Amino acid sequence: MQLPAQFGKYQLDQFLGGGMSHVFKARDTVLNRVVCVKILTPEGAADPETRARFLAEAKMSASLMHDNVIRIFDYGEEQGKPYIVMEFLTGADLRTAIKDGSSGDVRTQIGIALQGAKALEYVHQQKLIHRDIKPDNLHVDPQGRVRLMDFGIAKSQDLHLTKTGFQVGTPYYMSPEQIMGDPATERVDIYAYGVLMYELFTGVRPVSGDTIERLFYQILNEPLKLDALHERGVPEAVINLVGRMTAKNPMERPGTFTDVIAVLDEVLHPKAAPPPPPPVQRPPSSSSIPVQEPLSQEPAASPVSGKRVTVVVLLIAALISVGFIAIVLFKKDLIYKAVDRNRRMGPPPGMALVEAGAFVAGSGTNNASHELPTFFVDRTEVTRGDFVKFCRAKNIPLLKDLDDTRPNYPVTYVSVLQAKDYCSWVEKRLPTPLEWEKAARGKDGRIYPWGNDPDPSKAVVDNKPLAPADSMASGASPFGALNMAGNVWEWVDEQRTPSEGAIQAFSTILNPPPTANEPWYAAKGGAFDRPVQDAASAEFITLPARFTAPNVGFRCVVSQPKN
Repeated sequence: MQLPAQFGKYQLDQFLGGGMSHVFKARDTVLNRVVCVKILTPEGAADPETRARFLAEAKMSASLMHDNVIRIFDYGEEQGKPYIVMEFLTGADLRTAIKDGSSGDVRTQIGIALQGAKALEYVHQQKLIHRDIKPDNLHVDPQGRVRLMDFGIAKSQDLHLTKTGFQVGTPYYMSPEQIMGDPATERVDIYAYGVLMYELFTGVRPVSGDTIERLFYQILNEPLKLDALHERGVPEAVINLVGRMTAKNPMERPGTFTDVIAVLDEVLHPKAAPPPPPPVQRPPSSSSIPVQEPLSQEPAASPVSGKRVTVVVLLIAALISVGFIAIVLFKKDLIYKAVDRNRRMGPPPGMALVEAGAFVAGSGTNNASHELPTFFVDRTEVTRGDFVKFCRAKNIPLLKDLDDTRPNYPVTYVSVLQAKDYCSWVEKRLPTPLEWEKAARGKDGRIYPWGNDPDPSKAVVDNKPLAPADSMASGASPFGALNMAGNVWEWVDEQRTPSEGAIQAFSTILNPPPTANEPWYAAKGGAFDRPVQDAASAEFITLPARFTAPNVGFRCVVSQPKN
């Protein structure tokens, strides 16, 4: 094929390699972004099983939305050839990183292993088994972010494309039960990932063989030798974890990747042991008061001397009580000073303070009182100018419309995952629905940020043109946040189950059509092209996580630091 070449709406610019499918660096000519296009070869397309497996990979991968899983933008058939369109990654696969020594020191390698484990935890939660885990299928970008790739032989509970007696997976990473042809479970992925972690830390595979028979004999009968991990200075907890993950008996391995993550996370971020409780101080009893030994034998103490001892005891007890009260008052004074200091310092730049306490959420019969701790909310939606800075810092292709001359307008055409990426970059997060609702309507249960009257003059609604993020001060929330009604829908951090109507509606918008099994998230606040009633603070819509549109944006929140 002569490059550049047009393939549907994609311009193929550079051949990147491949076997039964060819992979190209390409440009999406509609959205003007760099992508990776994987096209099944004519030979592959002619084989019914290969074709079915390729299309199954496309459908399966498109439903996955996770920070550490490669993103699938599109798939279909063009010129008689099935294809998959995915994000274009910079950096290198883990195999290359291990070979050239760029996987870093042991701590960095544990961080890589942790990210990959989180990806596989998510994959397993979607009822998928990857079945081909190897360093080639993990990608590490220049910022150290890991992506799990290649679901070509992944298996779901509803997909059975493997021929009887045919082993799948790269032999070096196959578990004993895979070799024996037993049904695949999540534990085959745990075994393979344990082998991968061994190779990540040592630079060599733990099993080798001149023939496939010798290789399979090792996997079935010879325990993994962990000495090389000790020599590399791998923490003992991680060495034990690798040993358990690669146990011959599947039931001796960790049950889930959640267990794997717990060990790796504890090694990277050990939790400090709680300080021992202070000794309990009790007022001394009369029997504990030291008595001076008499110099000479004296008659027994008179009743008067006994009274003196009692007075002394009472004085000591009173002094201890006074001291205790003084300590309590001192601590309270420190707390009041800390609170006063926080108030004087104010919220972070560009954010509004939402104080802790009860507030009313919901509408109609669903109205209820809720409690939230103090947090801060962005005064405006995230702007195009700020999102451009993020894209350039992370070497991410600009979204649609980000190259225009309106940097103070809200960013749009942003998916919930991209919104989360941005929030993480600025060390913030998406608001929960309750946080968003409190920031929008205040504490008293008002319907809109400005009150109970549906006043379209206070919001960018009813087909008004999109407005700057810092506009509409007259419709500000009680905490000073702008445009929480209208302008753009705002993503909130809540996955929701879509209705049949929502699935049907988006099936005419998205390709491939969405399903109930893929992630859907809530968005709140209405938009410039919606009536003011949709901007009521309690209302929300449910959108596919991969959905982007010119009327969907977001804002961030951050929890108040603990003193």
